[in-house]
Amino acid sequence: MTNWINVDEIRAKFSKLMSEMYQNEVPLYGDLIELVDDVNQSVLEQQTVLKAQLQQTGELTRLSQERHGAIRLGTAEELHNMRRIFAVMGMYPVGYYDLVPAGVPVHATAFRAIQTDALNHSPFRVFTSLLRLELVDHSELRQLAKETLAKRQIFTEKALALTAKHELQGGLSVDDADLFIIEVLETFRWHTHAPVTADLYQALHDQHRLIADVVAFKGPHINHLTPRTLDIDQVQNGMMGRGITPKAIIEGPPRRRCPILLRQTSFKALQEQVIFTDQQGSHTARFGEIEQRGVALTPKGRQLYDELLVKAQQQLGGIATEENAAQYMQILEETFKAFPDCYTTLAVEDLAYFYYYAQPFSTHQVWTETDLPELIHTGRVRIEPIVYEDFLPVSAAGIFQSNLGGNEQTDYSSTSNQDVFEQCLGTKVFDEIQLYAQAQQQSIEACLATLNQSIVSKV
Repeated sequence: MTNWINVDEIRAKFSKLMSEMYQNEVPLYGDLIELVDDVNQSVLEQQTVLKAQLQQTGELTRLSQERHGAIRLGTAEELHNMRRIFAVMGMYPVGYYDLVPAGVPVHATAFRAIQTDALNHSPFRVFTSLLRLELVDHSELRQLAKETLAKRQIFTEKALALTAKHELQGGLSVDDADLFIIEVLETFRWHTHAPVTADLYQALHDQHRLIADVVAFKGPHINHLTPRTLDIDQVQNGMMGRGITPKAIIEGPPRRRCPILLRQTSFKALQEQVIFTDQQGSHTARFGEIEQRGVALTPKGRQLYDELLVKAQQQLGGIATEENAAQYMQILEETFKAFPDCYTTLAVEDLAYFYYYAQPFSTHQVWTETDLPELIHTGRVRIEPIVYEDFLPVSAAGIFQSNLGGNEQTDYSSTSNQDVFEQCLGTKVFDEIQLYAQAQQQSIEACLATLNQSIVSKV
């Protein structure tokens, strides 16, 4: 049998049911979705150029279903099997994120689709962290955590069996895929009953709240789902108007006419009731988050972004907090005036990645890549931004810290270890920069082929 359901469709179905499940578990998430939908509709009505841009790149139809989630795993085996399961949905590990320098004892990757058409069909992505237990400085507690994690199985038998079936036969039938989705959802579900004592939970919590969030529960409950907005500043103000208290600072670059990379905000984590093996208690980990995505930056653009971000933080003289939020945003906006805020400039100066579209005109020469700046300036080639599909290590760490809070250990003397992470994963991660560069190059070649088609046919 070769009539398998498309993996993009499996991912889309899973994303929809995940969103419904999370809304039942965290009702404020439903309020966020309504707010984001209202803001996006308003922006599209007012900004016809932006609407045309999204139509051209294929992003408009995906906007309402766009979500990213985040989970935290405890062992190499869990990460290895999660990679296999996401592969059934056409999601692959992209990028390596080391959050240890920011005081968060994890390293991570983002599972997502890697082709433009697949992303536009279903842009669902999951930021997936692996706990680094070797960083726990209390040897006895570290051993207890290892023993606790070794006892749990976060995947159902049917989920693993259907994953193996997919690997063996190269696909799943519609019925098998539907069952697979239901079974995998169980991995991400919130469990009120925790398999540890309240004392062990507290000891883990005192080391770092994130360690407790990973070790003390039956599975990696989804800790947030993030819708995409077209105007995060409107959403930030709208949250306050709906009785939702947002973070004081929007993570990432400042507001711009031409958005770059990623901006995100959130409301603080909920306090949820937990039943430990010996008594009742509570846990704070899951929160609401919203993002606004901009154009993907080239290595040159990323270097400039990093330099300006560091410069702004140095000028502030410390970490951005609720107390100095207004000052920080003012410094950030002033500092980022050095980053061109024009798509044409970003393209010509090789600061960001774009799709290239040939515009019809009469031509009598063969065009090459060296002619692109002239073609763009004269309007013979139209460019549209390639949306940034990934995450920022600084932003991810900032979100973790600001939502988890606390006075736990944050000074970890360890270096990035991508090799170990990839050994746990069972494969190499994709380089996100290469993916963007490939998408742009394919677009350039198609654009030039269109421009030169009539010339070539006459030779």
